[in-house]
Amino acid sequence: MLSSTSIVSKNQPLKKRLCFLLKLVCFVSSIFIFCEFLIYYVVIFHCQWPEVKSGADMGGTQTSASVLKAMILADTHLLGEIKGHWLDKLRREWQMERSFQTALWLLQPDIVFILGDVFDEGKWSSPQAWADDVRRFQKMFRHPVSTELVVVVGNHDVGFHYEMTTYKVNRFEKVFNFTSGKLITRKGVNFVLVNSVAMEGDGCAPCRASEAKLEALSLTLNCSQQKPTRSDKRCRGVQEVPPSEPILLQHYPLYRKSDAECSGEDSAPPAEKNIPFKEKYDVLSREASQKLMWWFHPRLVLSGHTHSACEVLHAGKVPEISVPSFSWRNRNNPSFIMGSITPTDFSLHKCFLPQESGVLTTYCAAAGLLAILLLAHAQLLTAPFYFAQRLISKHKA
Repeated sequence: MLSSTSIVSKNQPLKKRLCFLLKLVCFVSSIFIFCEFLIYYVVIFHCQWPEVKSGADMGGTQTSASVLKAMILADTHLLGEIKGHWLDKLRREWQMERSFQTALWLLQPDIVFILGDVFDEGKWSSPQAWADDVRRFQKMFRHPVSTELVVVVGNHDVGFHYEMTTYKVNRFEKVFNFTSGKLITRKGVNFVLVNSVAMEGDGCAPCRASEAKLEALSLTLNCSQQKPTRSDKRCRGVQEVPPSEPILLQHYPLYRKSDAECSGEDSAPPAEKNIPFKEKYDVLSREASQKLMWWFHPRLVLSGHTHSACEVLHAGKVPEISVPSFSWRNRNNPSFIMGSITPTDFSLHKCFLPQESGVLTTYCAAAGLLAILLLAHAQLLTAPFYFAQRLISKHKA
């Protein structure tokens, strides 16, 4: 007959194994939670809204109530059913959702702008696939009532100019309440939304409608910035808006030869910087760019499309910021722009997201440590460690 002492001694190895397995599960769980959840809080927590100086007194700063806090991102490229693998979808959409939701919680912007190419296959999507993509987008980029979300159209949403149809444009406008030539005014700041895909200048139906709206909007803004006289008949009956120089929001950048002058860690790779840009494909044409500048005289232009960062100066005074892609599928180091904007001034700051290479390195290091722990627990490393210890002791002797 077995004694109670022998039963306890036989159960001790089992308890040790269970305790070791529990520790491994805790270790793996903590690594997973950090890499897939907590890391976004750790990184975005260090991003701060930039200060903007007041127009009246350059020595002071505006109060938080008078400053519009705008978050700008671009090129999310939600994968579709044609080219998107389910695992790639799951990974990329989780990363963007966690980044966006964390940024909303920590930074609490007043308004968020997405500068086109929301979807990767909007130009091909069937009605059912489009509805599924929209549903996933609305889940990922859900936001509180206190934050407004504004989306600009891109070529992957409705197709390049030769693929763009009135049906695709209307479908996008219905979901996102987008109209090319739409004016959004918040806290006295004017934003002009441009369908840059329709700036082809060939008289196509969407192009004519878009340019007509932009031209009418340009008259509204110009009349609001000047004091109309009795002889100026064009401004009679025109809706009054705050007399603030507008900010242009569009997907295609204004014309530039290449990214050769762009710098920074998230600019285009050196091998791609000197590749000439193709008008109406990589950037707007010279004619369309000059037309927008002449119509609106903007104080800032924000664009996407290239997936890389760039800052250029047009006409020696108008800055344009190309916003990098928000998706890890396009970049190892995605980011978004934080803008503190008033009717007379603005200040921008870039907030980088976790680098995917860093996350993968953390996983690899954890996997290596886990393998060592398993081998040590199985006593497969006892002999090599004992041999190394003998060598060290002999060397010391």
